[in-house]
Amino acid sequence: MKIILLFGPTAVGKTELISTLFKENYEIINADSMQVYRTLNIGTAKPSKDLQRKIHHHLIDIISPKEQFHAGEFVRLTDKLALDITSRGKIPVLCGGTAFYFKNYLFGLPEIPKIDSSYREELLIELNLKGLDFLYRELEKNDPDRAEKIHPNDKYRILRSLEIVRGSGRAQSDFKPSNTIRSGIEPLVLGLERDRPELYRRVDQRVDEMFEEGFINEIKQCFTEGLLETDPGMQGIGYREFYLMGRRGDITLSDTRDLIKMNSRRYAKRQITFFKSLPDVKWFHPGDVDLIRDEIIGFLG
Repeated sequence: MKIILLFGPTAVGKTELISTLFKENYEIINADSMQVYRTLNIGTAKPSKDLQRKIHHHLIDIISPKEQFHAGEFVRLTDKLALDITSRGKIPVLCGGTAFYFKNYLFGLPEIPKIDSSYREELLIELNLKGLDFLYRELEKNDPDRAEKIHPNDKYRILRSLEIVRGSGRAQSDFKPSNTIRSGIEPLVLGLERDRPELYRRVDQRVDEMFEEGFINEIKQCFTEGLLETDPGMQGIGYREFYLMGRRGDITLSDTRDLIKMNSRRYAKRQITFFKSLPDVKWFHPGDVDLIRDEIIGFLG
């Protein structure tokens, strides 16, 4: 099954390229871990409703921000969607910026052994008695590589990682995915890149546009709906900074905007590093539309 993978860091220009190149005979499968959440629109830079009407998008607005959406579920749903899209004579395009979604889709999930449920029950008791910060510090001691990749308020992933440590006696980061492409897929892997200064300018501009489009009202709605700092959907950049603002009391709105810009630039840097580690990626500047089109035409035959 042929499938196109299109990725790049935040604000690189993925949505613009989709709207230019994939108008006909394509359907998009979202590979952004925040765009799966309902009601989180501006802060996650979801494609406009108009674009979604013109080009069918999947895996957007599928769960509540209070629910966890993990990589295994992403791969399972993507496999099902890609087969359905292909069966209707169209080309699936996996597009987004969540790097480990792409890696898990290409190479499969790590072979983690089944963990007895008693370990999760034990952790939940400790969570209530000692708090999430205590468990996060335990993870830092036992699996520092994994802890570095998890936000200290990400309850689901902290519990899951400790569950693996305690149940298997090994760190979750010790379980590596395969380094060969899964059978059954024939991917064209396209990466988008810009010079770092240009990308960072776009990141800052995007944050400013978020505020102009009413991002503060979206945050207020999150508070009104009772979303908590520990809810999965609130772990994303742009949302968690407002909870910090509320806790601290000494951070201004201007400080919060600047913090979102800084965290977004840092995230873009991490994305670039991860994407560059993937093999057989064909890299393009988003403005190289004709070159990208020729690459796709050659791939599809």
